[in-house]
Amino acid sequence: MTEKNSPALDAFDLRILALYQHDTQVPAAEIGAQVGLSAAAVQRRLKRLREAGVIEAETARISPKAVGLGVTCIVAVDLRDESTREMTRFKRRMIARPEVQQCYYVTGQADFMLVVIAASMEAYEAFTREALLDDANVKSFITHVALDRVKTGTALPIR
Repeated sequence: MTEKNSPALDAFDLRILALYQHDTQVPAAEIGAQVGLSAAAVQRRLKRLREAGVIEAETARISPKAVGLGVTCIVAVDLRDESTREMTRFKRRMIARPEVQQCYYVTGQADFMLVVIAASMEAYEAFTREALLDDANVKSFITHVALDRVKTGTALPIR
């Protein structure tokens, strides 16, 4: 989160966010009716939440299969050198890779967990050669191929 002001969120903000995160096309009047505020008050709050970095982005969720991206892999990556410089370098490389949907710096046996999407296993294998095997700092990686997308999303469990 881009914490510009890190505002205190009240009950109205939380209720608005809980609804808004599922569909940003819902009119402010409809959200307002559900939370007990006017459309103008909802719009003002959404504007403040965007400016404060609470709402990081408003994007479209696209079906990977519909655009020819049928392979999803979860990849555990272990690095040789875990210095700040090398970790930062690896993070930047993963951010630059369009196939990497998500990248987490984690504790445990691996240093990073990646969610990688590709058109085919051949395309995934090309990604591994370019992004992992050709990187001398990658000690090892383990790939788990997803057989089914059971649940995906970015909605937070806001109460």
